[in-house]
Amino acid sequence: MHGKFLFVDDDVNLCQTVAMAMSKRGTLTSWCTNAKEALELALAEDFKCVVTDLHMDGMDGLELCRQVVEHRPHVPVIVLTAFGSMETAVAAIRVGAYDFLAKPFDVEALSLAVDRAARHFALKEEVKRLRLVVDGNDGEDPILGRSAAIRKVLDLIARVAETDASVLITGESGTGKELVARSVHNRSARKDGPFVAVNCAAMPEALLESELFGHVKGAFTDAKAARTGLFVAAQGGTLFLDEIAELPLGMQVKLLRALQERSVRPVGASTEVPFDARIITATNRDPEAEVAAGRFREDLYYRINVVRIPVPPLRARDGDILLLAQKALERFSRSNGKHVLGITPAAAERLLTYPWPGNVRELQNSMERAVALTRFDQIVIEDLPDQVREGRGSTGGTVEPRLELLPMHEVERRYILRVLQAVGGNKSQAADVLGLDRKTLYRKLEAYQGARTEGATPGRPALP
Repeated sequence: MHGKFLFVDDDVNLCQTVAMAMSKRGTLTSWCTNAKEALELALAEDFKCVVTDLHMDGMDGLELCRQVVEHRPHVPVIVLTAFGSMETAVAAIRVGAYDFLAKPFDVEALSLAVDRAARHFALKEEVKRLRLVVDGNDGEDPILGRSAAIRKVLDLIARVAETDASVLITGESGTGKELVARSVHNRSARKDGPFVAVNCAAMPEALLESELFGHVKGAFTDAKAARTGLFVAAQGGTLFLDEIAELPLGMQVKLLRALQERSVRPVGASTEVPFDARIITATNRDPEAEVAAGRFREDLYYRINVVRIPVPPLRARDGDILLLAQKALERFSRSNGKHVLGITPAAAERLLTYPWPGNVRELQNSMERAVALTRFDQIVIEDLPDQVREGRGSTGGTVEPRLELLPMHEVERRYILRVLQAVGGNKSQAADVLGLDRKTLYRKLEAYQGARTEGATPGRPALP
């Protein structure tokens, strides 16, 4: 972690050695040989960490630590001592020290301790800031996020909401597709009308037809009274058809006709009933692949896919995880009658490193569990689900980062394949994330596949 830290020790040679060694690790170092001067520097400049010896003439390291903690609470203090007794450690912690390091120490251990302390306090400040962001959210829009990926979604929502065009929302399960649909509705001229949602995968075809189009009395055995369908119930508002790709082909034909004619025929009726509702659909499948496989009608696909809004998976939303976690914490804390204020930095780090295969839904579930189980006013690591604590992804293992020096074409190839994997193989969504035309992406993938089957050629490395 880059930045500047303050090293305090009455040994000039040690100070110079530490400053030189830390600079090679990308960390600038200010140093001084007495605590009084160190306190003046700490109050005047912005350090990521202060490391101080314990025994010095005049003001000692413990008093310096106490003063820094009081006046610069966001700056962690690490106390050095040649006397690694329990009494010394307890005294350092009592005055607010983040950690202590026994002398003699090696520079690698010092560097790790400084980075760990700085990261801890940076996460602590981020959690505080996000708590303020959540408290200041007026609830008008349910979509929270500041990442580039979610800003793109919000921009599409703002632009399409002003129109009456049909919208197709794509994305993995748990990414919040219904929230996107509600946001489009709430920003549109139809916001005062009803928002009617139905999951197309939740009922059989016969019931779904009656649910969508309605039925007349006596249309079937249990039709003891006429019923208005959801198309008409959404009059003046929005009808959201979730999991549209799950519709049987026979039902797809009837849906296409209703969309083309802007009218529906209730089951058992002989006349059409007009409707005025905006249609928003969603699917967690790749719609182009479904069309190619013959499972989804191409004409219906073009009818619903006027504007496409791809919703990114949570793992692609850098910077949004803690914000969403804090929002969920506030909500579940209120509903459970508990006084949980935030998330400890250690728990926040676990949330940031977990891949979230279940996306926002899994994150909310994890926070609900944590709020229910915690015995403190902050979520700690032990409150998190096992897989989050242990950092297990969908494969059940963890991946250690490895530094490799690669040519640019290989970096591009690996990144494209990584994005494709992250979006579950959905090529259209991958193209949106990468900022590529779909034809360009297909051409590159064909080239990679050719390299694997034919052997690598210059500029086109073989797939592993």
